[in-house]
Amino acid sequence: MAETRTEALHQNAEGLDIQAPDAILSYLADAQIEAATVVRQAIPSIARAAEIIAGRLKSGGKLAYAAAGSSGLMALADALELPGTFGIHRDRIAILIAGGDEAFRTLAGGPEDDTEEAAAAVAKAGIGKGDCLIAISASGTTPYAVRAIEEAARRGAATIGIANNRDSALLRQAQTAILLETPPELIAGSTRMGAGTAQKIALNMLSTLTAVHLGHVHDGYMVNLMADNIKLRDRAARIVAAVSGRGTDEAARLLEKSGGAVKTAILLAAGADSADAAQKILEETGQKLRPALSAIEGSKGRTASVLIKTEPEKGQQGD
Repeated sequence: MAETRTEALHQNAEGLDIQAPDAILSYLADAQIEAATVVRQAIPSIARAAEIIAGRLKSGGKLAYAAAGSSGLMALADALELPGTFGIHRDRIAILIAGGDEAFRTLAGGPEDDTEEAAAAVAKAGIGKGDCLIAISASGTTPYAVRAIEEAARRGAATIGIANNRDSALLRQAQTAILLETPPELIAGSTRMGAGTAQKIALNMLSTLTAVHLGHVHDGYMVNLMADNIKLRDRAARIVAAVSGRGTDEAARLLEKSGGAVKTAILLAAGADSADAAQKILEETGQKLRPALSAIEGSKGRTASVLIKTEPEKGQQGD
């Protein structure tokens, strides 16, 4: 196997083991920062990928993540946060990791070579036409990730590949390729460090922009969050209060009336007649809060105009 960038030796690696602890940590920190900066170069491809994912989810499709090893952990971290942060239903998210549930305990290396398991996992998750699969691999050659993307494409799903080596098999197979060309690791081949950091940043950017497209973000607030604990219920009330201009007590009351739906509560504060009416407005505006608020303001304006026109002019009333 020819040496790839992720396997090469870092320029500061020579004599690393005999450096002072502070010096080693400084090298490690600098390597992480250097790895993070390369994500900016991938912004155009991340933007294209987010638009594709949003389109599939909006049409009722699923989003799957497929990876092995530390890339699998990055995928897992991103995927598990989507329901709570952005209200994307858990049954719309699939996580395919080499080794299955056992990987969460041992993260053994062997399963990443199991292409049959990858194909079976894609089939079991029901990934096909109308869905989207993201495969992640630092080397870009991990058999599990490459086979997963091949199988997803064969079944008609949109495919996105994220890798840290240029012109790798995964990026060639993907319909949308995201290259994160991180420098060699300070510990050669230990891609849980720089490569993993870049992957996490890219995945966070990708899923967040997807949520923006879906209308789950308004002025930097997560207006589609699932408030299932004390902290998140408090956050939901503060979001409703901030966007609507109401007090937190009133915001909490509106949230109760809306069944905990932040966007619905905000529309109730803006003047929606009922939770059902607010939901209907959101459906008409693609679940986006800003046009929904504009629709309510426009409705108020039309009502006021009608009232003014039907009010009798001065001097025409009876004595």
